[in-house]
Amino acid sequence: MQLVSSDDQVADEAVHEQWDGEQEPIAAFVARVDGVDAVAHRVVHGGADLPAPTLVDDGVIARIDALTPLAPLHQPRALAGIRAVRRVLPDVPAVACFDTAFHATLPEVARTYALPRSWRQRWGLRRFGFHGLSHEYAAQRAHALLRADGLRVVTCHLGAGASLCASRSGRSVDTTMVFTPLEGLVMATRSGTVDPGLIVWLVTEAGVGPAELGEALELRSGLAGLSDGGCDMREVLRLRASGDAAAELALGVYVHRLVKEIASMVASLGGLDALVFTGGVGERSSEVRSETVARLGFLGVAGLPDDRAQPTGADRVLSAPGNGPKVLVVEAREDLQMARHTRRAAAASGTSLDGRNSQ
Repeated sequence: MQLVSSDDQVADEAVHEQWDGEQEPIAAFVARVDGVDAVAHRVVHGGADLPAPTLVDDGVIARIDALTPLAPLHQPRALAGIRAVRRVLPDVPAVACFDTAFHATLPEVARTYALPRSWRQRWGLRRFGFHGLSHEYAAQRAHALLRADGLRVVTCHLGAGASLCASRSGRSVDTTMVFTPLEGLVMATRSGTVDPGLIVWLVTEAGVGPAELGEALELRSGLAGLSDGGCDMREVLRLRASGDAAAELALGVYVHRLVKEIASMVASLGGLDALVFTGGVGERSSEVRSETVARLGFLGVAGLPDDRAQPTGADRVLSAPGNGPKVLVVEAREDLQMARHTRRAAAASGTSLDGRNSQ
């Protein structure tokens, strides 16, 4: 099967960097591919109505669009990609792969907010979960690398966006980023969890309007709000090494929240067999990994050896041999997970992808 994906890990960097919803870069990329059997689109939010990878049609596009208020930084870009690719490849099957889908298995106690029932029923308020494609792939790789089944795994997707997932036997049972991509860990520009009472105070007492509030929480918080070095973890680490106090605080807050939330995921699992780091920061920052793991000794997690000389992109077990939970680093490969889901979704609909080469 020849798969083209709207995800940035499949299309080459030149296309991704310049792509803004116009179809010309997509057409140029497709022209270099030897036939396309299917297209996979990564979509951040599928809501409750789209709990699994789904063949794209006009109705699915409308349902994705309706979820834009819940992921304003992500849904419009995904929709632009879907529409652009449809114009270039109108007869090729396309599958929307949702970052929320992996978390459809969250138990009721983990997905339910303690809010008025009338609100939950009227507006469908619940915990959804995100980064599901990355968490699903990383958990599967942990099982493969450790050659074991039924593991209790905490996956740490640490990038510009960041979240944790607790999975048992490859099924999501808890996660940190839930109703929107704002909740949970400290991120590059997003705040992560903030006391809702503080939000109410900012609106009612400080006079901060909804638009300004949303913009600040999405784009001016997280590492960007804590550090003079902006939102790039590499720059935060560089400044900290030079003695910069703001960078020291930024990393301290980042790791404090990360350790705290890892512990909460382990509590949901009732124990831990594997801790997996993935995503840009998770894969590339030995410092973030080692400083996090150093604070998890109470969970039986042993400290890590210095692995800075290891090549980035090599999936591996970081822990020294012995008992206790294993620590791994896994390259984020949402593209491979999307390819698997696309084949399954097409097969479930009766659409054969082998040998189509429609383009």
